Amino acid sequence: MESHLLLCVLLLIPAFASSDFLVTHVRNIKVVNGIEIYRMKIDSKVTSRFAHNVITSRAVNRGNIHKEVFFDVELPKTAFITNFSMTIDGITYPGNIKEKEAAKQQYEKAVSRGQTAGLVKASGRKTEKFTVSVNIAAGSKVTFELTYEELLKRHFGKYEMFIKVKPKQLVKDFEIEVNIFEPQGISELEAEGTFITNDLQNVIKKSFSHKKGHISFKPTLDQQRTCENCSQSLLDGDFIVKYDVKRTTPDNLQIVNGYFVHFFAPTNLPKLPKNVIFIIDISGSMSGREIEQTREALLKILDDIKEDDHFNFILFGSDVHIWKETLIKATPENLDEARKFVRSIDTEGMTNLYGGIMKGIDMLNAAHEGNLVPKRSASIIIMLTDGQPNVGISNTQDIQTHVKKAIEGKYTLYNLGFGYGVDYNFLEKMALENKGLARRIYPDSDSALQLQGFYDEVSNPMLLDVELNYPENEIEDVTKNSFKHFYDGSEIVVAGRFRDINQNSLTVDVKGEGANDVLSFTTQQDKEQTAEVFQEQEYIFGDFIERLWAYLTIEQLLEKRIAATGEEKENFTAKALDLSLKYKFVTPLTSMVVTKPEGNENQAAIADKPTEAQARGAPIVAQASPAHYVHASSPTWYTSVDGDPHFIISVPQKEDAICFNINENPGAVLSLINDPVTGITVNGELIGDKKVDNDAKIQNTYFGKLGIANKHLDIKVTVTPEKITIQNETGKTTFTWLDSVTLKQEGLTLIINKKKSLMLSMSSSASFVIVLHQVWKKHPLHKDFLGLYTLESHKLSAQTQGLLGQFFHPIDFTILEIHSGSDPKKPDATMIFKNKELIVTRGWQKDYRRDPEHGIDIPCWFVHNNGAGLIDGVHTDYIVSSLF
Repeated sequence: MESHLLLCVLLLIPAFASSDFLVTHVRNIKVVNGIEIYRMKIDSKVTSRFAHNVITSRAVNRGNIHKEVFFDVELPKTAFITNFSMTIDGITYPGNIKEKEAAKQQYEKAVSRGQTAGLVKASGRKTEKFTVSVNIAAGSKVTFELTYEELLKRHFGKYEMFIKVKPKQLVKDFEIEVNIFEPQGISELEAEGTFITNDLQNVIKKSFSHKKGHISFKPTLDQQRTCENCSQSLLDGDFIVKYDVKRTTPDNLQIVNGYFVHFFAPTNLPKLPKNVIFIIDISGSMSGREIEQTREALLKILDDIKEDDHFNFILFGSDVHIWKETLIKATPENLDEARKFVRSIDTEGMTNLYGGIMKGIDMLNAAHEGNLVPKRSASIIIMLTDGQPNVGISNTQDIQTHVKKAIEGKYTLYNLGFGYGVDYNFLEKMALENKGLARRIYPDSDSALQLQGFYDEVSNPMLLDVELNYPENEIEDVTKNSFKHFYDGSEIVVAGRFRDINQNSLTVDVKGEGANDVLSFTTQQDKEQTAEVFQEQEYIFGDFIERLWAYLTIEQLLEKRIAATGEEKENFTAKALDLSLKYKFVTPLTSMVVTKPEGNENQAAIADKPTEAQARGAPIVAQASPAHYVHASSPTWYTSVDGDPHFIISVPQKEDAICFNINENPGAVLSLINDPVTGITVNGELIGDKKVDNDAKIQNTYFGKLGIANKHLDIKVTVTPEKITIQNETGKTTFTWLDSVTLKQEGLTLIINKKKSLMLSMSSSASFVIVLHQVWKKHPLHKDFLGLYTLESHKLSAQTQGLLGQFFHPIDFTILEIHSGSDPKKPDATMIFKNKELIVTRGWQKDYRRDPEHGIDIPCWFVHNNGAGLIDGVHTDYIVSSLF
């Protein structure tokens, strides 16, 4: 049996989902499955915004047999793990940070020995999860200790530390302790929790004086209970610490042991007027809640726009629509008119992202060239999309190139990706290339608040083109020191190191363009001045400024790496990796290898740091996907069938995919999608090669004809490698693959990308991409054939069936017992799916949507025998009599 010791964000304790666990009480303390957690502490030291956090958890096995204990910790996404160890009966098992590839090799050795070494990797909105488990003997004690560090960012005038508290068990000795030391002095300090009751409010002890701040939260067992004599814990939610520092000057410079950090956050500046263009995706996939929440957010944003600001809206579906010909001033009359426009926004067609963003850039260029906006003003582009470009220029690399060339560093681009259907890598790279950033908007009931919250962060620019200049002959390895905008309530942080470690002083020149004039001043700091401040050694942890510099440098190198290519990308990667290993940070380039006792030998597990581009909402089950098999490269989640025929089923909550083949005779028609609610059906007819492959002794089959229909609209579309035929109540229309067509009829949008692919959507339902595969006409064996890709399948109902359609509903699976297969490069495993055990093989299938000639390899777990055990029924159940 297993017991879970769950620590969330900074701390958590055991979470138990099943009633099968044995529950006893020792000294009136709840013991679950024989495991008692008797000590839990989160000790945080913050020095000059840099937080050093240690989570310690101690448990004892009060059962009479071995027990498995899980240690789960949710950490802020901005944090780097720096150390982990577990101590069992006086023996310590440390974690070692290694280059990711070296860690994978160690992991693969464990897998090849038949050990289920668990990969630890998951992420949520603000957090990512670290998990490790260990088997301890009866009566044994285990101590887990995890250390991580992060630089606290300033938002809306305060630094914030986020701590997730979710014990789900009473803990005899439970404590959160935070000590803060700020050389500038602390001006305010807050601590609050979403789970804090009136009684618990008095348990939070908070004090600050001059440079020191202290917070403690140490509830007794009775204070943790949900009711008198209850064994359930009240501690379930977020614990948040917020504070700010005193600011007598615009900046603060600190020097310690040959390194410096420079904080810049001027106050009481007049706000700059801003010019904002909102570029909004109105393609069919945004219909329903997404577009409603977008309208709601835009209406609230309009309430916050200042009268000195200029703004406009650009909408892109298949076509690009503008509200006004140019940016207009935010007068009360114009804002009222804008509200009417926003309320009328509705969805249509495909995703002409390129056309929308280029129109926005052209509009800003025209406004500046025509002096329609103030010379001293901040120009911002905010783009929101939930999909991928598929009209006009759809190659993301080409779009990035055109956008960067058009903006020329003049404006800041912010890309907001709504949901998980976006190519987040593309959005992030394009934003970073244009001095902005990307942000994921999570599809949830609060999506409108997320959109509005992002706007609030960038709604008050105070300075333009801020530069912090340091003497090059004295300083090296300076972090980013030029910024397009400085926003009210934020802070600019720059760090670097001295060429001469014995240098005693530093002079900095700061420049920025304000609303009325240029801000320019010089700051000087002596090492002795800083040394006098840092006398409170109990508040200081090690060479914190050096570690802050390393943290910030790695963070920015990883950011630069996203937008870089070729040799430049390799250089950024090498530097970030070197620093990650030197300072022992778990970053996307490193992994922590945790060695733990298992029977008579030790076992290895790996902790990786995920990136936002890998986020897909739900956490990954630890055993599901070994590091070298996790599918995180494909930017969009969809279902498809292509090739002879290969089915690919994306499983976003696993960041993975399942695949299977269907072997049936030429002429068979297969039901791929059948939705009785929307009336959408998709069937495909198989064709065979010109003859049997003598080497393989089989005749390969492919889809040579696809039929897509909407019974409610009485529309039928037949696609073959030769032509596309549309039949409805008005008659029949035929196109060839030599045509370049954009067709819009009632309930139907069809776009043909000449000799490559077509995109089809009906009403506000799912969209389909059909890829044309053409071979040499005189090829002795193969024929032309088709591939089908389903996008936005969530638009179809929960009653959808078919070889593809049945997987439009959420599915779950677990991978166990990974071991070597017949092919050394393709290990076998056991898949648990709907309480069935399936033997699966790790392999790859091709995605031809973007590269019809070569395709892209998609890693997946292959289910044998025509998908037996995975699909409902058997594959012959899906044979239908005709295409419609």
